[in-house]
Amino acid sequence: MLTIENLNASYGEMQVLRNISLAISAREIVSVVGSNGAGKSTMLKAISGIIKSSGTISFNGAPVSNLPPHLIVQRGIVHVPEGRKIFSEMTVVENLMMGGYLHQKEIKKNMERVLTIFPRLAERKKQLGGTMSGGEQQMLAIGRGLMGNPKLLLLDEPSLGLSPLFTDVVFSA
Repeated sequence: MLTIENLNASYGEMQVLRNISLAISAREIVSVVGSNGAGKSTMLKAISGIIKSSGTISFNGAPVSNLPPHLIVQRGIVHVPEGRKIFSEMTVVENLMMGGYLHQKEIKKNMERVLTIFPRLAERKKQLGGTMSGGEQQMLAIGRGLMGNPKLLLLDEPSLGLSPLFTDVVFSA
């Protein structure tokens, strides 16, 4: 499904990724573990086209290296970034709809699926995202990612700052 060969990425003069190679098969769950600054987030940003990189990134046999992020999303790779980046002035439903913009015909079905996975969001459909707890915001960020019908979902630090209860909820979804 995803193949990375000799991936390199830098921020200015500072090279963060050096010759990273990785293969992920369909229906496989992979966790990348490392210390702060090891390049985990940088790797996800390179895969999703947020930063430029060298090397080869292929998804379902087609090259996606350095494509613009919107084309990578169209191919089925959705990146939920670190830090619960939600639209704080929008409601839960509005946030979720933003994630489904490429799949307008399936918004209702996808919304039902996300609200089933995260029933807490169903209880708070009209609440502004910025007024929710950290755990609820993380559910919302992941739910928004799921609205895009991803074939590959990239989660960056999905449990960062969450209580053990919300960590269990997020990972059981």
